[in-house]
Amino acid sequence: MSDNWIVQNISRALQMWNEKLSEIWILLSMPPQEFRNGDIWRIICTVHSVLQALGYALLVLFFTAGVLKTCGSFAELKRPETALRVFLRFALAKAAVTYGMELMTSMIRIGQGIISSMIDASGISGAVPYEVPLELATAIESCGFLESVPLWAVTLIGSLIVWILSFSLILNVYGRFFRIYLYVAAAPLPLAAFAGEPTQNIGVSFIRSFAGVCLEGAVTALACVIFSAFAAAAPAADSSASPAAMVWSWYGETIFNMLILTGTVRMADRAVREITGI
Repeated sequence: MSDNWIVQNISRALQMWNEKLSEIWILLSMPPQEFRNGDIWRIICTVHSVLQALGYALLVLFFTAGVLKTCGSFAELKRPETALRVFLRFALAKAAVTYGMELMTSMIRIGQGIISSMIDASGISGAVPYEVPLELATAIESCGFLESVPLWAVTLIGSLIVWILSFSLILNVYGRFFRIYLYVAAAPLPLAAFAGEPTQNIGVSFIRSFAGVCLEGAVTALACVIFSAFAAAAPAADSSASPAAMVWSWYGETIFNMLILTGTVRMADRAVREITGI
C-alpha cells in the first residue's frame, strides 16, 4: 500500500466496502439454519415449539368464532356439507400449526434455491473488489502540500460516505435474517387463524409476507450480481485532469454505484411487491 495518507484513506474505505460486500455474498448463500453455527436457529425452534401450544388454543378459539359467525344456527351446522366444510377447515388449520416449522423451512429452501440459481447463472462467484487505480495513486503522490489540502477534504467526505453505505448495506442483510427468525418463531399464532373463515386473512397475509422476506434475498443477490458487473468495469481515472478533479470524478462515480446498490437492497421488500405482487 502507498505511504501517502490520502491514498491510504481511500484504500481503507474501499477495503471496508469490499469486506462487507464479501460478507453479504457469504450470507446470501447461507441458510438461516446455519447462521452463527445454528445456535440462533435452535433457540428459534424452541420458541416455536412453546408457541405451538398457544397456537392450538387459538386454533379452537378461531374455529369457534368462525362457526358462530358463518353458521346462523345449529341446524345449519348439522347439514353434512356444512359440517364437512367446517371440520375440514379445522383439520387443515391444525395441520398448518402442527407442521408449521416444515412449511416455513420449505419456503426458506425455495428462496435459497432461487438465490443459488441466480448466482450460478451469473457466473460470478464472489464480490469484485474495488481498488484505487494506479494512475490515481500516482497523481495524488505527486501533489505538493497545498495541492493536497482539497484532496484531504474530498477523501475524508468520500470515505465517510463509503463507511456509512457499507454498514447500511450489511445492516439490511442482517435485518432479513432477523425477520426470518421472527416469522418462524411466531408462526403458530398467525397460522392458527386459518381455523376460522373470518380470520383466515391473517394467515394468508402472514404466508405472503414471509414469502416476500424469503424473496428479498433473491433481489439482493441479483443487485449484487449487477453491481459486481459494474465493479468489474470500474471507472478509470482521467489522467488528463488535475489530481483534485481526478479524485472528484473517480470517487464520485464509485460512490454513485455504491449508492445504487445500497438503495436497491434497502428497497428489496418494495421490489418484491412490485415484481411478484406479494
